[in-house]
Amino acid sequence: MTTTASTTLLTDLDAATRGAVLAPGSAEYIVEVTGFNVAVEHRPAAVVVAADAADVAAAVRVAAAAGLKIAVKCTGHGAIAAGPDAVLICTRALTTLALDHHGRTATIGAGVVWQQVLDAAAPYGLAALAGSATAVGAVGYTLGGGLSPVGRTYGFAADHVRSIEVVTADGVVRRADEHRNTDLFWALRGGGAAFGIVTESVVDLFPIQTVLGGGIFYDIADARAVLRAWSLWVPTLPESVSTSVAILHLPPTPELPEPLRGRTVLHLRLTHVSCSEDGYALLAPMRGLAVPILDTVSEIPFTAIASVHMDPADPMPVMERGILLNELTDDGLEILLDAAEMPVAVVELRAMGGALRREPALPNAVGGRAAAFSLLAVGMLIPPIADIVPGVLERFVDRFEPWSCGAFMNMAGAATGTPADRVRAGWDAPTQDRLDDIRAAVDPLHIFTAAARW
Repeated sequence: MTTTASTTLLTDLDAATRGAVLAPGSAEYIVEVTGFNVAVEHRPAAVVVAADAADVAAAVRVAAAAGLKIAVKCTGHGAIAAGPDAVLICTRALTTLALDHHGRTATIGAGVVWQQVLDAAAPYGLAALAGSATAVGAVGYTLGGGLSPVGRTYGFAADHVRSIEVVTADGVVRRADEHRNTDLFWALRGGGAAFGIVTESVVDLFPIQTVLGGGIFYDIADARAVLRAWSLWVPTLPESVSTSVAILHLPPTPELPEPLRGRTVLHLRLTHVSCSEDGYALLAPMRGLAVPILDTVSEIPFTAIASVHMDPADPMPVMERGILLNELTDDGLEILLDAAEMPVAVVELRAMGGALRREPALPNAVGGRAAAFSLLAVGMLIPPIADIVPGVLERFVDRFEPWSCGAFMNMAGAATGTPADRVRAGWDAPTQDRLDDIRAAVDPLHIFTAAARW
């Protein structure tokens, strides 16, 4: 882009919007393009810090008129790199958060993160289907489906969206729900961000105050026995239990409990939501398998749900690869155990099933409902392993292809190449065709190609 064209773009964006318009090279620009995953380098032609939905719509119109793509960023957890052929719209200033505690709903702006929703709902004895990391943007997480630590009990977050405010490729603010723009409403709940920029959504809240939640850390030497027992335990569980296991290579940082620092461990996680079942009794078969390094399972407020998985809270350079599995065989378990000797940070296996398998009252585009497990591998792109981590992750996940049934959008990894193919494989052919048809209708020029999921 020439200097004249760049100046014209910035001038047009500034005239059309109320929020800040930032040019490449400025200190403010650098701050705005830096997200949670610092390995993703954004280099857009301009940044618009949208003040409201009208700003988003105006920025879309200006970018489209200039022949540019649109990228979106809230926190940058699942960001897709925006290049100089795109305008990056930051939604962090769209901070609407209004609760209807009688109707058990929350109206959430695109700049709101899950922890804010949980904290606002808690005084009313309510909670929302946040993910394992509650600093993630609530709206973007839900577009990809939204897999909560209580997902087996309540389903995907996208299953509980009442309505959506969205800016489409023509730069128009629309409302989508079960009565208006119904195809768009279906696609946005689980189909991702390729159909428009969601500026606000209304979601269900649930009467949850506390859960039995936490994890048991085992020495990696006990991983084979624990994993085999876990794979047999999962099919016996009621829907009130959501669980996962992860092989963690933990750094020697003071933020971690002293017994975990610098160790490779197996982390068994559990969340139990029920007034009638004894969660401790359900967990008992797993507690006697080996002497734990640390056991954090206890009754916790739902506002502390992030403590179950203990996902990192600080920005870092990471790469992710994920896949859905229709079963977990002995061969698959042995491949999983290989992660203990690999230069990766986390290999996680989440049990699916339960309410995640059922279609919601208002059908949506969430794929992979038939999956039995979700596998996610995460590598740190830091010296001296940065160059080898991508290949290690690709080869590791590829080894699970014999049991693959696609990939979950929120956890597939980068949106190009094999991960995109895996996400499509999670949908049947009619669903794929419907998504393609809706995309062609609402964004025929694919200006949202660069759109981020979160």
